[in-house]
This record gives sequence, structure tokens and C-alpha cells, in this order.
Amino acid sequence: MRDYLLDTNIWSDWYNPRKNNYILKRLENEPNIKLHISAVTWGELRYGYDVLTRREKRMLGNVWEFVRGQAPKTVEIDKHVAQDYGRLRAKLFDRYGPKDKKRKGLRPEQLKDPVTSLQLKVQENDLWIVSQAITRDFILVTNDRKSLQPLLEVAGDELHIENWAAENI
Repeated sequence: MRDYLLDTNIWSDWYNPRKNNYILKRLENEPNIKLHISAVTWGELRYGYDVLTRREKRMLGNVWEFVRGQAPKTVEIDKHVAQDYGRLRAKLFDRYGPKDKKRKGLRPEQLKDPVTSLQLKVQENDLWIVSQAITRDFILVTNDRKSLQPLLEVAGDELHIENWAAENI
């Protein structure tokens, strides 16, 4: 039985009754799977909730209780995840970083203008979540494959992705 790290968009879709049909179907077909949530995802969910209006919060209900009710194990960022993060970010830098920043002999602290997520073609939080999935050999469940494409290119066979929010699961 594999372990699954659910991305923020999957937790959001699962909580939304208008979007959760395929997710529920997947979970019915495999009732004993092990679900995990990234500490980064907890932060993204909190941010998403805190920027809502009071009216939207009342309509949304308690997303925290919903996620806790699914009993996912929280995946923290540790030194092993940090190693994979650094390795993947370096690969992204080699592939997508600006040429003027790639001079040999420069130390990271000498980069006065750090390379942005936009230049590396991936969001920082996604890089951390993918690093967690790779470190622990989890399958990353996401509905965001397009924005993860650069990570898929540099991670290769290390990264396994499924989309439970689509019909073709």
C-alpha cells in the first residue's frame, strides 16, 4: 500500500461538494490508503481561509475540522527534505536560471538579485511539497500538473503524481 501526499488543491476540491465526486470515488475504491498533508499545505490552507470575507468563511464552514477529520499525518520539513529541495532547485536553476547568474565561482550569497520562482518556472511552495513527496517516496496527488511540469522534467522518475480530481483516475 502506497502513501499519498495530497496537494492543497486536492484538499480544497475534496472539501467542496461541487468538486469532490472523483476524489470520493477514488477513496471508496481504496479505503485503506495512507493520507498525508504537508506542513506547507496547512499554511496554504490557512492563508486561503484568512483572506476570505466573514460571509465567505460562514459559507465555507470549518475546513480545519474537515481536514483533521480525515486524519492525515502531517509531513514536516526536515534536513532530508531540505537536501532534496536544494538538489531540485539547483536542477531548475541549471535548466531555467538566467545565464548571467550562472557564472562559475559565485557563492549563493553573492547573488544580490536572487533567482525568482517566476524565473525557475515553479512556485516555491510547490518545490517544497514535491521535495517532501520525493524524500518519503510518496505519490503526490495534485490537480496542478501543468504548473509542476518543470519539476517533473528535473525530477524524472523520482516524482510520482496522480490526479484524483479528474475523471481518468
